[in-house]
Amino acid sequence: MYIREAHPADGWQVPANHRDGIVFDDPRTLTDRTKVAQQCSAKLNLTMPTLVDSLDDAVNKTYSAWPDRIYVVGSDGKIAYKGAPGPRGFRADELEQFLKILFSAK
Repeated sequence: MYIREAHPADGWQVPANHRDGIVFDDPRTLTDRTKVAQQCSAKLNLTMPTLVDSLDDAVNKTYSAWPDRIYVVGSDGKIAYKGAPGPRGFRADELEQFLKILFSAK
C-alpha cells in the first residue's frame, strides 16, 4: 500500500533521498500519487500489485502505517500479521515464517 509521501521535496526532505534520486513533491491529486507509487514499485522491482491510499489518507490513519509497517491481510479481510513499525521493525525472517505457516495450512 502506497501512502502519503513521507519525505516530499516540498516538505521535510532528507539528504539520502537526493543522493538516491528519490525526489517527489507531495502529490496533490490521486493521479499524481498513483504515478509516484508506480515509480516506487518499478524502482523496487515489486511483482505484486501496489495499492494506493486515497488523498484523505484513510488507510494510513486506519492502520497506523507511519512511517511504515508490514501487514498481511487474510482472505477473511482481517489483519493476519502486523509487523513492528519500520524500517527497523521490519523482520523479514519473522514475516517469512508467518507466511510459511499461513500457506502450509492451505
